[in-house]
Amino acid sequence: MTVHTCDAVVIGTGAAGYNAAIRLTQLGVKTAIVTEGVNMGTSRNTGSDKQTYYKLGLSGDSPDSVRQMAQNLFDGGCVDGDNALCEAALSARCFLNLCELGVEFPTNRYGEYVGYKTDHDPFARATSAGPLTSKMMTEALEKKAKELSIEVFDGHRAVQILKNGDRACGVLCLWGVEKVAFRCRDVVMATGGPGGIYADSVYPACHTGSSGLAVFAGAKMQNLSLWQYGLASVLPRWNVSGTYMQVLPRFVSVDPDGREHDFLWEHFEDKYLGLSTVFLKGYQWPFDPQKAEKGSSVIDMLVYDQCVNKKRRVFLDYTQNPFDIDFSLLSPEAYAYLEKAGALFGTPFQRLCKMNMPAVELYRSKGVDIGKEYLEIALCAQHNNGGVAVDAWWQSSVPGLFAVGECAGTHGISRPGGSALNAGQVGSLRAATYIAAHPGELADMKRFEELASVVVLGTNTDREARINAARRRMSDYAAAVRNREKMEELLSLTLRELKTARDPELRDLLITQGAVLTAMTAPSSPPDTVTEVWWEKERFELSTRPVRPIPWDDDFFENVWRRYREDKNVY
Repeated sequence: MTVHTCDAVVIGTGAAGYNAAIRLTQLGVKTAIVTEGVNMGTSRNTGSDKQTYYKLGLSGDSPDSVRQMAQNLFDGGCVDGDNALCEAALSARCFLNLCELGVEFPTNRYGEYVGYKTDHDPFARATSAGPLTSKMMTEALEKKAKELSIEVFDGHRAVQILKNGDRACGVLCLWGVEKVAFRCRDVVMATGGPGGIYADSVYPACHTGSSGLAVFAGAKMQNLSLWQYGLASVLPRWNVSGTYMQVLPRFVSVDPDGREHDFLWEHFEDKYLGLSTVFLKGYQWPFDPQKAEKGSSVIDMLVYDQCVNKKRRVFLDYTQNPFDIDFSLLSPEAYAYLEKAGALFGTPFQRLCKMNMPAVELYRSKGVDIGKEYLEIALCAQHNNGGVAVDAWWQSSVPGLFAVGECAGTHGISRPGGSALNAGQVGSLRAATYIAAHPGELADMKRFEELASVVVLGTNTDREARINAARRRMSDYAAAVRNREKMEELLSLTLRELKTARDPELRDLLITQGAVLTAMTAPSSPPDTVTEVWWEKERFELSTRPVRPIPWDDDFFENVWRRYREDKNVY
């Protein structure tokens, strides 16, 4: 077994992982990155019509403030106030850092970073560098990491967080079949969301997630029942949000005999109400149970019904209008938007070309011409708003183990679209700041080698079949539509399967599914509480706690300045 020693190890090469390593290195912390694959992961391989970055308002005359943004994040529900305040306070700094690194967020001629409204956004704080915003971020951060000569161990799959007593002291990886251990003072998980636990998923196929690392380490997980689901194309996996809906495509399902059904009009007697609801899906893309009967999420439910209950495949058709549209009969909001965009004409594809050509080119780059062919869609898992429970410095309940990016559970019930990209940059900066000021202890080498050597890994000859079956069960019974009785049965089955799982990926999948199902089968809790789940003595424990309020500090300048000079406000 090979052992490497450094001050800190970052797991993951997405936008949050690279930023954590960069910030640590700039603060004098010797840092290494381990990754299953540099070109894998959600940051590099996902996007939408115009992938959103949510930040403090930096344009126009709309009033905004750090406290206002923190309050809006906090009001999303199940959000800790200190995390919300940090994400607001550092949003401008982190955003402008990306701009300086070369991410081309658009400005007007005077240099203002003009914004637009995204879902759950009372202000126009959103911006975008296009369909591939997170990819551009990752590439810019990767370039900076290379300039800083940060060592990246590619092809190293992290399989266990090593602990010396209660504290994290390193990471055990597999490099092919060889064990490679990293001894360090602190570990930063930047492994993304648990994308592999669902069959119907918009996560890239190359990203399965490694949330089980934290669960097996005994870290508390929070809000694991809180997910974003939404309509996405099946092949390629991609969100069909924003402009993809606002251009009013035709929805069509195809039964096993090949017959087409314009199924929306089986539900909407008023076709213009139906079209206006499709338009709203662009703004309100995530599935929302409160909008499932009369709001925009009725579209999600109709697609789900066609796919799961009626066993039909559902497609978007951009080549023709659903019917001969009189645009003046749309809702005032839809009409005004399309009029302002100069798109009161033509087919959905022609409108999309006018409004957002990069969204068309995105699919072309993946071998799909939506101007000529149908696009198959489903109701898919897109983002986990829960994850590892962290404090105001993004440290987990396990000392020395930090979680940043989507694997951190800071996002709450109804986060504004794009806030996760901001949270990943802020959380990684906060974690790096704390680690640099409070480095942990290195485990004795002999003790560390003993800890690494006792980890037993194995294989399951039927791993692929078991993984596929487990994912299918989660999508059928524990996704946007949930069946409590089935979920309880599934939890029992998952725990039984876990006992015979030896393959690291299968173990990670099952332990993560178990934690998620435990949270989902718990009684519903109000939005001013957080549900925590953790693995202890071969079983899941569960509790609830009140959210931490938004802090209110003494901001008298001389006092803040004195404290900052003394300890940089790291308490």
